[in-house]
Amino acid sequence: MVNTTIKTTNSQEIFAAAQNLMPGGVSSPVRAFKSVGGQPIVFDHVKGAYIWDVDGNQYIDYVGTWGPAICGHAHPEVIAALHEALEKGTSFGAPCVLENVLAEMVIDAVPSIEMVRFVNSGTEACMAVLRLMRAFTGREKAIKFEGCYHGHADMFLVKAGSGVATLGLPDSPGVPKSVTSNTLTAPFNDLEAVKALFEENPDQIAGVILEPIVGNAGFIPPDAGFLEGLRELTHEHGALLVFDEVMTGFRIAYGGVQEKFGITPDLTTLGKVIGGGLPVGAYGGRRDIMSMVAPAGPMYQAGTLSGNPLAMTAGIKTLELLQKPGTYEYLDRITKKLANGLLQIAQETDHAACGGSISAMFGLFFTAGPVHNYEDAKKSDLAKFARFHRGMLERGIYLAPSQFEVGFTSFAHTEEDIDQTLEAARDVMSQL
Repeated sequence: MVNTTIKTTNSQEIFAAAQNLMPGGVSSPVRAFKSVGGQPIVFDHVKGAYIWDVDGNQYIDYVGTWGPAICGHAHPEVIAALHEALEKGTSFGAPCVLENVLAEMVIDAVPSIEMVRFVNSGTEACMAVLRLMRAFTGREKAIKFEGCYHGHADMFLVKAGSGVATLGLPDSPGVPKSVTSNTLTAPFNDLEAVKALFEENPDQIAGVILEPIVGNAGFIPPDAGFLEGLRELTHEHGALLVFDEVMTGFRIAYGGVQEKFGITPDLTTLGKVIGGGLPVGAYGGRRDIMSMVAPAGPMYQAGTLSGNPLAMTAGIKTLELLQKPGTYEYLDRITKKLANGLLQIAQETDHAACGGSISAMFGLFFTAGPVHNYEDAKKSDLAKFARFHRGMLERGIYLAPSQFEVGFTSFAHTEEDIDQTLEAARDVMSQL
């Protein structure tokens, strides 16, 4: 039996104070544990595959700061590179050679990217890429998929999954209908719905944007032929195909989903991993499209901290570490062991469940499934997930506090970590 007692006195006091200082006591909604009950734990420090809270409890972490920590938290080589960079200054607001280095690495790795622009977050990258789609095509409408999250910009807060789903909000007050009227939505994995949208809006759709593997409605991979079908449809209708690889880029494979599945979009958004734990985003694609971006072209987008030396340094070192032989094979092996183990335990303890993994992403839904889209994901037993999450937390396992979030592994996770996690899961599921 695994230890089920954790002290949370300090976390509770800090979070209580935070609620008077910040809306909901957090700086980002899902952190508040609204969908899983109880109060969030307050972090003190992180290292490798582990986190420690302010009460001294240690956990195995499968959130990895929502994806960036693919090398593990506070990797010594990343930290050493940052110390060196700090001596030169934290922000230039001017060109630096580190931008060239990381840009070359990204262009070499990601099949669709011939030119890249660095920004400060995934949200910013997706905002800019939508503007670029419209500028290049001269069209105003865009298609997104239900449950796919592309940041919190107004035009994307339509059936946006993730934090919105977690909090049970249909969309968001404060978003004018005029802004979202040009955002068309379809169910993920439904090519016929996309075809219908193109037919209903001839020569009006600038492009299609999607998470090629959904991570913001839980873990939902594309059905066979879905991505290929989108590539053909967008070609046929003179629209652009955009892969939002903020979550999957450099995690599903070094070149992202587009490398792993052999489908090249016109534009790609990136973030998470390429910042090595610091705030960063990027968008890139074909040279003729990216040449529209100011100052090369007329589409304006700017940012003081874009390409700052700290984020570039952390990103460069992280990508160097990922190039070491055997990295992705190891990530795939331990993640499969974890995902398959969770499904087997659910079956043996008589819980309806489905899920899976690809490379260093995994998911588990408390529903018999299969889950092809957000509507399927919403059939999950959310109350059971909440109890499962709390039980795992009490046994030293930190999972994303929402049924509608994907899980992440890192190459800092050991076989022993996976075994300990599965032991805890068996203990919890046998008592649910």
